Amino acid sequence: MIQGIGASPGIAIGKAFVLPNWEWDLPEQKIDVGDLAREFERLYEGIRTSKVEIEQMKDELREVVGPEETSIFDAHIAILDDPVFMNEIQGIIQRQYKAAEVAVKEAIDHFVTMFDLLDDEYMKERALDIKDVGNRLLKHLLGAPEITLPSDTQPFILIAKELSPSQLAHLNPNHVLGIATLAGSTTSHSSIMARALGVPLVVGIESKLEEAIQTGDMLIIDGELGIVILEPEQQAVEQYTERQQLHQEKKQQLKGIVGVQPVTKDGKELELSANISSLKELEVALASGTSGVGLFRTEFLYMDRSRLPREEEQFEVYRGAAEKLDNKPLIIRTLDIGGDKQLDYFELPEEENPFLGYRAIRICLDKPSLFKTQLRAILRASYYGNVKIMYPLISSVEEVRAANNLLEQCKQELRNEGIGFSEEIDVGIMIELPAAVVLADMLAEEVDFFSIGTNDLIQFTLAVDRMNEQISYLYEPFHPAVLRMLKMTIEAAKRAGIHVGVCGEMAGDLKALPIWLALDVDELSMSAQAILPVKEKLLTLTQQASREVFDRILACRTSEQIHDILSPLAMKAEGENKQAAERQPAAKLTK
Repeated sequence: MIQGIGASPGIAIGKAFVLPNWEWDLPEQKIDVGDLAREFERLYEGIRTSKVEIEQMKDELREVVGPEETSIFDAHIAILDDPVFMNEIQGIIQRQYKAAEVAVKEAIDHFVTMFDLLDDEYMKERALDIKDVGNRLLKHLLGAPEITLPSDTQPFILIAKELSPSQLAHLNPNHVLGIATLAGSTTSHSSIMARALGVPLVVGIESKLEEAIQTGDMLIIDGELGIVILEPEQQAVEQYTERQQLHQEKKQQLKGIVGVQPVTKDGKELELSANISSLKELEVALASGTSGVGLFRTEFLYMDRSRLPREEEQFEVYRGAAEKLDNKPLIIRTLDIGGDKQLDYFELPEEENPFLGYRAIRICLDKPSLFKTQLRAILRASYYGNVKIMYPLISSVEEVRAANNLLEQCKQELRNEGIGFSEEIDVGIMIELPAAVVLADMLAEEVDFFSIGTNDLIQFTLAVDRMNEQISYLYEPFHPAVLRMLKMTIEAAKRAGIHVGVCGEMAGDLKALPIWLALDVDELSMSAQAILPVKEKLLTLTQQASREVFDRILACRTSEQIHDILSPLAMKAEGENKQAAERQPAAKLTK
């Protein structure tokens, strides 16, 4: 059993197909001066053909995964248009008299090496995009065929060193049971597309597996827990097959409560909303009976493209979401870039601690024209539904007032232009910094609602980067200090009479549900897949019993004591499906 990183949930059981690595037979001899023009023409023709091919892939996939996910390929076209990338290739041809394909390969290697040396996960992922685009260009220059996959008659688990979006685009999701890659991360383009396609994916598995796994080997992959089992024993196959069946049965069973109101047995109603980043995700959320959207991550409209999105582009997306929700709440978080979220075309300063640096609302207030473009688009969309605005990473009253001042400017501009919007649009903030918790009573007087971003709040409260393997064990949502932070925030909101929700991962954690009921939050916003399991649990609880449980855990001095109280409650509600998921085959876990 090998531990990797779960990047797209689901279980796959089947035989492996190992995707060969790209290998090119390149000419060694230099070209004559008289052939320079011909090499440039070959290069330009290869670029034109590559662009056409990428556009075709984009069109074919749009109906499957949605327009937001296929914007990945806009980034690939942008690389082919990038003057720095092209100048590097042209310079090698002209100065070193090398063939176009050799120049392309050397340019790829140059930029990939440069990006890989950066201590920045986002840039490392962009290196894969450059390789993907470069290999496509090389394929056309060399006249090489596509690497063919097994016949559609035999479903398989794909194993690759790394998987590019272009390669993933050519896969038939009905015949690819799952994917495991040696490299990659949960935020890579391939991971995003795998989740959209519903294909289980495990990334970051041990490099020694490159030779250990052969085409035809039997595998099990668990895309939720990030596990790969090579040549599993029959007992393991039976246990995971049972999990698959239970998962499907549970999904069918949960469909029966889609239309049921999310209310406890003693009458506490809780809005169960969705976190989304695209209209495609919204459709899934609506099918799950969502109460609305508690978090629309707008930064994905800005990523994987060559320029900032215009007001009209943003307006169309926001309006589309508002109309689909049919007056259910739509909370749009303003641009939250920086930290691990970079834009290729928007240069951010190099920082020793980017998560504590120039990001989110700090960028927006520093770049008012960028911010106002988004605010205008959101305001215009508010005319078509129940739209709300939410500012991220707030640490002071001054930031809220500065943001609202720009919002008022946008309102006046739209009035002057005769463009409709909701004059009563609600404005809220994310509570994700300890400073915001301490100032919660003051901030509550400035806004219409709070939404607690538990992921960052936990990291900042405990000074723990949960992606750092050496200290990730210290990332503890049920730390007594975190629970006190939550209590302070929610009580401040309640005293001020404003709406309070939760939009971090804890919102969808069944173990945390008694906490939210005890503290009387108004809304939980989570991934669409978590809505029905949380609702099922909610229907079995009472607010009164939850308050009694919370009184007990508030007196606990350690996280372990809190888990001892909450875990049995969550296990009881999750039933056989969860129990089967936690029964792992007896095998040594290799780290």
